[in-house]
Amino acid sequence: MADVHSKETRSYNMSRIKSKNTKPEMLVRRFLHKKGFRYRLHVKDLPGKPDIVLPKYKIVIFIHGCFWHGHEGCKYYVVPKTRTEWWLNKIQGNTNNDVKSEALLTEAGWKIIKIWECELKKPLSEKTLEQLLLFLTQE
Repeated sequence: MADVHSKETRSYNMSRIKSKNTKPEMLVRRFLHKKGFRYRLHVKDLPGKPDIVLPKYKIVIFIHGCFWHGHEGCKYYVVPKTRTEWWLNKIQGNTNNDVKSEALLTEAGWKIIKIWECELKKPLSEKTLEQLLLFLTQE
C-alpha cells in the first residue's frame, strides 16, 4: 500500500517530531514545578537520558510516546502500512534500549516512573498526574 503523502510531505512531517520538550513532557514538567518539585532534564550521564530526573528522590521519569516505544494495546500505537519491517525494527530497538536503560538505572538504585503519552491525554491526564504526585510524596 502506498503512503497517503508524497515523499517530501512525509519527510517534512517526520522532521517536525521532537524527542525533547514534547507536549506530554511539558505538561508533566509544569505540573511538577507548580507542586514545588525541582528537577534536571535529559541527564546525559544516566542510562537512557531520562526526560526528568529528581536527584533529591533518586527518581527518573520517562515520558514515552506510544508509537515510538510500541505501547501494546494502545490506539496511538499503529504499525505503519509502508516500510512495516523497518518500522517494527526501529520500535523494537527503542523498546530494547528502554529495557537496558531501566535495568542499569535500577541496578544503580534509581526508581523509575514510566508515563505513556496516552495517559497524559484528557480525560486521563488529571488521574495520571495525581498518581505521580502520590508516588512522589509517599517516598
